Amino acid sequence: LEQVEKHPLLDTCPIDWGTDHNQGLTNGSESLLRRVHSGLDPPDSRCSIVSGDYLYYHYGCDGQDDRGWGCGYRTVQTMASWLCFSRESGRPPPSLPDIQQALVSMGDKEDSFRGSRGWIGTFEASLVLDFFYDVPCRVVHVRGGGAELEEVAVQELHRHFETHGSPVMMGGDRDNSSKGILGVCSGKHGSSVLVVDPHYYGKPLEKTELQTHGWVRWIKVSSLDQCSFYNLCLPLTGKRHV
Repeated sequence: LEQVEKHPLLDTCPIDWGTDHNQGLTNGSESLLRRVHSGLDPPDSRCSIVSGDYLYYHYGCDGQDDRGWGCGYRTVQTMASWLCFSRESGRPPPSLPDIQQALVSMGDKEDSFRGSRGWIGTFEASLVLDFFYDVPCRVVHVRGGGAELEEVAVQELHRHFETHGSPVMMGGDRDNSSKGILGVCSGKHGSSVLVVDPHYYGKPLEKTELQTHGWVRWIKVSSLDQCSFYNLCLPLTGKRHV
């Protein structure tokens, strides 16, 4: 499992979620952007990219200040929004308290997890998507090192996007920040992944601003932490959605 950062305030200060946290896709989502990667040029010839629509969830996008602990939840919400758009019917993306309650209900977390600032990783993401959407996930463990990332992670991502087309969650131990992965490109000079970063906090930005400031960007696989292991959460959503 991904390493969880500890902070002296995370488990001692209860969260006031407010009164409107269960409004799902209408809870602040009017200002959320779809397909924030569109317009970015792929860096190589062989590219496998997310299909269909999704919303970009990030720190504070629903009025809840979750800086320092909510990145995994926001990536799950982005993944869940893809499921909402790709199906004729389905529940909206779960709120942060919905996610915590689900993990407690299924016995993965203790009661004290509700209202906490506890992190979640790829394993919890797989449980949440199965719980709310009946979508199983593969969690692939990739040991650290450039060869393992190129040979295992890149090929798994190509296969996933070509078969399923849904967003992926990536997390690790030394590099323990959750990332949404929207695509992968390979070429003779190495591979790149398309990252949607949930750590943005601030006023709503235009798609081009998010790209300019690097919140959505292509990064070289070689620039990932070579001493960190990584886990990939790959939703098994059936055929590729177009």
